[in-house]
Amino acid sequence: MKLPTQEELQKIMEKYQDKENSVDNIESMLKDMFKDSLQAMLEAEMENHLWYEKHSNSWDKSWNSRNWYNKKKVITNSWNMDLAVPRDRAWEFEPIVVPKRERNISNLENKIISMYGLWMTNADITSHIRDIYWVELSDGLISNITNKILEEVFDWQKRPLSSIYPIIYLDAIHYKVRDSWHIVNKASYIILWIDIDWNKDILWIYVWENEWAKFWLWVVNDLASRWVKDILIACIDWLKWFPDAINSVFPKTQIQLCIIHQIRNSFKHLNYKDAKEFMADLKTIYTAKDEQIWLDNLTKIEEKWWKKYYYVFKSWRENWSNLATFFVYPEEIRKIIYTTNTIESFNRWLRKYTKTKVIFPNDSSLLKSLYLAQRNITKTWTPKNHNWWNILSQFQIFFEWRI
Repeated sequence: MKLPTQEELQKIMEKYQDKENSVDNIESMLKDMFKDSLQAMLEAEMENHLWYEKHSNSWDKSWNSRNWYNKKKVITNSWNMDLAVPRDRAWEFEPIVVPKRERNISNLENKIISMYGLWMTNADITSHIRDIYWVELSDGLISNITNKILEEVFDWQKRPLSSIYPIIYLDAIHYKVRDSWHIVNKASYIILWIDIDWNKDILWIYVWENEWAKFWLWVVNDLASRWVKDILIACIDWLKWFPDAINSVFPKTQIQLCIIHQIRNSFKHLNYKDAKEFMADLKTIYTAKDEQIWLDNLTKIEEKWWKKYYYVFKSWRENWSNLATFFVYPEEIRKIIYTTNTIESFNRWLRKYTKTKVIFPNDSSLLKSLYLAQRNITKTWTPKNHNWWNILSQFQIFFEWRI
């Protein structure tokens, strides 16, 4: 393709040589040079299409010929400009440098999607694009561009998974979404996994109604349908019937209820005058070195506080089998599974990204925002725990026939 000749570049330089060498004048000069380059490329494409040069006498030997120009305003990485796109009489010319029905020849769409992933509002994006590129974009166009990411989200949600995961964390985070002229709370169901190579990633994000065990059952069934055969340990929060939902699909999976959630649940029932003393006693339970010491300490605390806080100890006893799971394992594995802090940390990052948006217009808006946010967050995750191979060898001992 042809670029401006030396003479043409000299003419452009002469046009601005008498003017003050300000940034604006230099920018205008570069704009003209870029525009002339694009125009030359279009002419070269037409010449290649017709097999003869412009103003050549060979045109009468061709079955097709030039047929004037179409004016077209295009958006580049730095400016928007008017071009004259040549056309042929047979309407068969398909330019490559500026395709038909395409006005955006920059990577502006990727920039808009990136800004949306940083939780900028449509109005913020429009203002930002106007200041940088001198282009006015409507909110509707911004929405149409960002909606293209939904196809990538759906493919990501349906991607095939590994057959086994040593550890997964399941949790939900809640947002306000507009639904049929009402503002409702929606739960974003999130699964974070650690595979046998200590690759940590987000396995799944889905937006539905408020968190409940029945939908988690659907989530777990969906994992099974995507080639997941076994999960060794599932770390979850304090939601009724949640363990049953997991074990109904993966019966061998060991459940670890989050100790921190259990403590918070206990704290809600305390009189503020007893809180400090009670929590000091409770600490002797969850810091115990083995399960028997835990049980002995729990019995002592029950004798002291039973009459006043019956429901607190009832909860600890009822959830005992899923709370004490981590006692089976050595210290390295206990630190990983006894709380859901790993996924809670991810949720805190999501809240940081979402703090500028109080209400989402629909589920799709929330889903694409969460997907773009997790894409930004997971880029910073380190690939391995320095002690992971030691942890994996212990997993191979505890789950000899499964990993």
